[in-house]
Amino acid sequence: MTACSRALPRLACWIAAAATLLSTPLAADEALPDPSGDVPVMEEQARAAGLVHAYRGPWEFFVGGGAAALDCDGDRLPDLFVAGGREPARLYRNRSTAGGALRFDEVPLGLDPDDLDKVLGAYPLDVDDDGHQDLVLLRLGENLILKGGPDCAFEKANRAFAFDGGRAWTTAFAASWEAGRRFPTLAFGNYVDRNAPGSPWGTCHDNRLYRPGAGPRPDYAAASALRPGYCALSMLFTDWNRSGTPALRITNDRHYYRGGQEQLWRVEPGRPPRAYRKSEGWQHLTIWGMGIAEGDLDGDGFPEYALTSMGDTKLQKLSEEAAEDEPAYVDIAFEKGATAHRPYASDDLKPSTGWHSEFADLNNDGLLDLFIAKGNVERMPDFAAVDPDNLLLGQWDGTFVEAGHLAGIDRPTKGRGAIVTDFNADGMLDLAVVNREQNLSLFRNRGARTAFGTRPMGNFLAVELSQPAPNRHAVGALISVKAGNNTYNRTVQVGGGHASGHAGFVHVGLGTAERAQVRIKWPDGEWSAPYRVFANNFVLIARETDAARYWYPPETPDPDSWKASGAQ
Repeated sequence: MTACSRALPRLACWIAAAATLLSTPLAADEALPDPSGDVPVMEEQARAAGLVHAYRGPWEFFVGGGAAALDCDGDRLPDLFVAGGREPARLYRNRSTAGGALRFDEVPLGLDPDDLDKVLGAYPLDVDDDGHQDLVLLRLGENLILKGGPDCAFEKANRAFAFDGGRAWTTAFAASWEAGRRFPTLAFGNYVDRNAPGSPWGTCHDNRLYRPGAGPRPDYAAASALRPGYCALSMLFTDWNRSGTPALRITNDRHYYRGGQEQLWRVEPGRPPRAYRKSEGWQHLTIWGMGIAEGDLDGDGFPEYALTSMGDTKLQKLSEEAAEDEPAYVDIAFEKGATAHRPYASDDLKPSTGWHSEFADLNNDGLLDLFIAKGNVERMPDFAAVDPDNLLLGQWDGTFVEAGHLAGIDRPTKGRGAIVTDFNADGMLDLAVVNREQNLSLFRNRGARTAFGTRPMGNFLAVELSQPAPNRHAVGALISVKAGNNTYNRTVQVGGGHASGHAGFVHVGLGTAERAQVRIKWPDGEWSAPYRVFANNFVLIARETDAARYWYPPETPDPDSWKASGAQ
């Protein structure tokens, strides 16, 4: 066992000691292979953009460190809320120009300062279904729901929504609309019970599921325990078998509970939640679970999952031998080159520590890439101290190739949560990463490098959905985009990553395709008629209308931001 330093708190020592379980020796890398296709040039602009903020705090804040991106002022550009740990959480309004440099201004929230203290993460969600995105804050102590209003106004709504935020150490969140419900079902994942005898060993808190009442206003007075809890660090409602009823996937930190494992819970309307059993095909998997991401890598309609950990990342695919309604998965991370198990741009060959994971097409070639935020828990001697974030670019043979060093995100930071979104409406995904005890990172995607600078990469499509209440923002909808011979599937979700989430346009890279056909599987299972649209556009699809519409960022030459312009 690794000797514990007097300078480290008990939690850090225990984690460091557990690292001896990683028995496979690591050898030095050969030269990294070059990815095919374009590599995005990611230019760090945080301080220049007005973002001066770090996630700080003692051992309770080794985990968490998230952010939320949402349009809180109605201009369709994503604004940014960032957790601070023992620093105040902050909200920044997006003042970027379309296609230009990134710029943000802080917005005073006008809340009790204590409510912005001890924030570990945040997710945007229209809880009261009034058309304004609200914020769910994960905290060390009472969790909060901030009701959103016009012009980035927020107010504490726990009492108005009959929501008891508890006193736990909350580190995960997800939400979904169940059939027949006017308001969303909320799931909160909790970590170690610090007050239990013997803490932290065997003292993981139960997780909580809040189902809304049947009245005209949000009422979350009734809650049920998801027991046992195994120290959740990320959770996601996912329609893993495309049945139309999402289950709750939870990734757990294995360190604190003997027999702890990853979990998948049945959450079916009118029934108590129940974890899938081994007899139903669920396979025991024990990792230091940190973050979870969902993406349909091969376009077959069934999602794959990236699970980050201390050590290697798992990439799970539904087994071809699985029976119907049997959640049996195989790990394909090694064969796909996605283990990300140690640093790629450092002489430190110790195992990596992965946190936020997210699938997204950062070079618009039509293939999903995988971003992973990395960073030592604190000063864990058996894990890499210099551990740059990963940008694993998807390749046409189905594998991934590391490009973080080529893109410029290989920095000696301690990443935690992250946001992958288009902050300046230029059709290329940017990146914000919350760092522990260091200023957050903000990378503007400048396109592909050329001898004369940079250029745009492939074509893109960005889709925003709306439907009549309930569930105005169509959480749970499947967006299916066909371009040429390829089909790209995206799901509108609230949850996943690590303590971080975003709302708004859903981005799809199209490669060289100049047109696309979009169909929507709405949350109730009904498919839309096909919408034929041109590439390189922001597309608004409202369920009650027959035609998609284009939205043009106001700084572009076309002054009519709601022009239909031929979309069908």
